[in-house]
Amino acid sequence: MKKAAIVGAGIGGIAASIRLAVKGYDVTVFEASATFGGKMKQFWLGKYRFDAGPSLFTLPHLVDELFTLAGRTPSDYFIYTRLNPITHYFWPDGSQLKAYAEPAKFAHEVEMQLGIPAQDVQKALAKSERLYNGTAPTFLHKSLHKAQTYFSTDVLKSLGCLSDLGLTTTMHEANAGQFKDPRFVQLLDRFATYNGSDPYQAPGTLNIIPHLEHSIGAFYPEGGIYAIAASLVKLAEELGVTFRYNEAVNQILTTGNNVTGLQTAKGKYKADVVVSNMDVVPTYRRLLPQLPAPEATLKQPRSSSALIFYWGIKRQFPELHVHNILFSEDYKTEFEHIFKYKTVAADPTVYINITSKADATDAPEGGENWFVMVNVPHNQGQDWEALTTTTRQAVLQKISNMLGVAIEPLIEEEQVLDPLLIESQTSSFAGALYGSSSNNRMAAFLRHPNFTSKAAGLYFCGGSVHPGGGIPLCLLSARIVGDLVPAAHQHQR
Repeated sequence: MKKAAIVGAGIGGIAASIRLAVKGYDVTVFEASATFGGKMKQFWLGKYRFDAGPSLFTLPHLVDELFTLAGRTPSDYFIYTRLNPITHYFWPDGSQLKAYAEPAKFAHEVEMQLGIPAQDVQKALAKSERLYNGTAPTFLHKSLHKAQTYFSTDVLKSLGCLSDLGLTTTMHEANAGQFKDPRFVQLLDRFATYNGSDPYQAPGTLNIIPHLEHSIGAFYPEGGIYAIAASLVKLAEELGVTFRYNEAVNQILTTGNNVTGLQTAKGKYKADVVVSNMDVVPTYRRLLPQLPAPEATLKQPRSSSALIFYWGIKRQFPELHVHNILFSEDYKTEFEHIFKYKTVAADPTVYINITSKADATDAPEGGENWFVMVNVPHNQGQDWEALTTTTRQAVLQKISNMLGVAIEPLIEEEQVLDPLLIESQTSSFAGALYGSSSNNRMAAFLRHPNFTSKAAGLYFCGGSVHPGGGIPLCLLSARIVGDLVPAAHQHQR
C-alpha cells in the first residue's frame, strides 16, 4: 500500500488526509503540537469557551463534500445553521446597519439606514456573484501552475469577466466609483481583510468576496468553528488516517528528484507522497534545506496579522450579534499604519465575535464570550507589549463609547494573542495569518503552487499557498492537491 505523509494537522492537512485516504493511500499526519486544528483550536477561560482562530464560516459545502466523498452523510458528523443577521455594523457617526442573510432584505436595510437605493446594492451583489461564478472555477478550484487548467472551458468564462474584474483599479477605487456613501464603501472595502490585504492596494478582483457572505451566506457550526476540524478528524480516523501528535517534522527527505519520506526526532518514515500543510516559508527554510528555495515567491509581501483579546464579559448586550464591526473614522489611515508604517493606528476598526449568541453554553448565565480582534501588521520586530497595551485601551474606549457602558470592569477572564504567539504556535511565518498578501494584481499567480517541480511526490496545501488563506481556500487547496496526486494504485513517475 502506498504511503502518504502530511506535515501539519491544520484544516488543510486534515482535508488532504481524507482525500488521499479515499484515493487508497496509507496516510499519517505529523503534528508538532498536542492536538489538531492549527489555528482552528478551542480553549476555555473559566466558564467561557473560545474558538482561538477563524471565526467566520462560509462555503460549508466544501466541508460537506469531504463526507460525501468518503461515502458518509455530512449531517451525521457536522451540523450548521445560517446566520441572520450576518454582521452588525457600527460607524463613528452613530449610524448602524444589520447585514441580513437575504440579499433583498440586506439591500432594503442599506437603503433605510444609509440612503443608498436598494436596486444599486442588489446590482453590486449581482455583479459580485457573476464575477465569482466566472472566475472561481479557474482561479480558485484549480492549479494556476498546470497547463491543462488553461485548456478548460472554465477559462472561457473567466475571459468573459475580464473587463469587469477590476484588474487595473484598486478594490477601494472600484467601490468608491460605484457608491458615493463612504460608509458603504468602507463596508465593501473591509472584505480585503478576509485574506489579510489592503483595499487601497489590492486589485478590484477582490470584490468577488462579498458574494460569499451576502449571497451564499455565513454559517455557524454547532459546537463552534472548532467542530469543523473535530468532525473531519473523526472522519479521517474512520478512514484509517493516523495522527501523530507532539511529533514535529525535522526534514522532508528527497533522493534525486523524488520525495522519499520525512524525518522526526523519533526516526525516519518512508512515504511515496508528502504534503506540507506548514507555512511555505518555514517548510523550505527548515524542512527542505537540500532543495533550492523559490526566493521570489518566499519574499512576496506578507499579509496582515491580528491582535486578539479573548474576554469573558459578565454581562449580556442584546444590541450585539455573533459578528459585529465597529469601524474606524479614517480607514485609509488605518491601512497605511498596517502596511506602510508597520504599526497600529490610534483608532482601529474593532471586530467582536460572540459565539454565545448562537450557543448559550459558550458562556455562563448572564455573560458573553467576546473574541475582540484588530487587524495589525505581521511581526517585523515591533514592540508588541507596548502596542498591545495602547491598542487595548483604544479598543476598550471605542466599545465603551459605542455601547454607553464601561467595558473594562465587566471583564472577568482575559487572554491575548499577538503576532509573535501566532507565529510560535502555528508556524505562520512572521505571524502573517494568510501567507502573502493580495496587494498587487499578480498576487494570485505569485503564490506558491500546490506542487514543486524540484521533487516529484511533494505537494503543498494550506493558507500560504494557492489559492490562499481562510477556511474555504485552505479546503480548496486540499482539493487541488487531491486532484494532483495520482490514485495509490496508479504508476507514479
